[in-house]
Amino acid sequence: MIEADPSEHTDMSSAPSAPVRDIAFIGLGTMGGPMAGHLWRAGHRLCVYNRHPQRRIAWQQAHPGSRVADSPAAAAAGAEIVCLCVGDDQAVEEVLFSGNGASSTLAAGAIVIDHSTLSAQQARRCHARLAERGIAYLDAPVSGGEPGARAGTLTLMAGGNLDAWRRAEPILTCYARHRHHMGDSGSGQMTKMVNQICVAGLLQSLAEAIHFAAAAGLDHDAVFAAITQGAASSWQMQHRHDSMHRGDYAHGFAVDWLRKDLGLCLDEARRSGATLPVTALVDQFLADLQNRGHGRSDMSSLLTRLQRGNTP
Repeated sequence: MIEADPSEHTDMSSAPSAPVRDIAFIGLGTMGGPMAGHLWRAGHRLCVYNRHPQRRIAWQQAHPGSRVADSPAAAAAGAEIVCLCVGDDQAVEEVLFSGNGASSTLAAGAIVIDHSTLSAQQARRCHARLAERGIAYLDAPVSGGEPGARAGTLTLMAGGNLDAWRRAEPILTCYARHRHHMGDSGSGQMTKMVNQICVAGLLQSLAEAIHFAAAAGLDHDAVFAAITQGAASSWQMQHRHDSMHRGDYAHGFAVDWLRKDLGLCLDEARRSGATLPVTALVDQFLADLQNRGHGRSDMSSLLTRLQRGNTP
């Protein structure tokens, strides 16, 4: 991926200062809720919206005095910046462009920062439609999962206008420790696809390694104490080997979500001519987990297939 400017790769040590802004945050789910919370605690003038009313009620109870809107349009009215964190292309289309969509009340000069994981095509469509009204759009998916969202340590990869990125970046310091501008519209989503391809392969390899060690009669803790400091180490190994060994999958990034993301990767690979054999295989394994009713389990539950006697 061509990067717009190496100087646009930043971390907390070079974070720009963040003046108080009028911000709408749409989507208060597993990731969006904590991210919006960081903006609220930073003192920004924040109004939030979620499509499911119970999440709006829970948000207001957890954030006394916060402003909660009953439509995306109401949340975005008067906002300089609108952040989105919703499920897929269709959800973004709805909250931005429906009759009560956020775009209907945004003024020229506003910025939409979309943290949803989408197709690059949808990101480019949103960019083009909003640009007609003088509104900037940044596709800015994040990595780091729920723990990163809660801790404010996410990694963010953005595509879109560089000037809009520079204007928006100060508020992103509230929840993204590492922030990267990747290039033109769609580049953020394409970079997130690269991330998910890596995650899928790493998790399957980790599952096989744990399964192999158990079959060989090795002590799990001793094995991973030895190898987590070596060349095989990864974030997934460091943070997931113990929970996988214990069979704890009621946390983290769900099988359903990773499967959705890998679908985007495979679709894009078909368009570009890239070959993703391992990704396609892991996608099949995730489909098997979904068929067994484990769609909401953490993606590291790939191990359970091997423990039940499945073979690749």
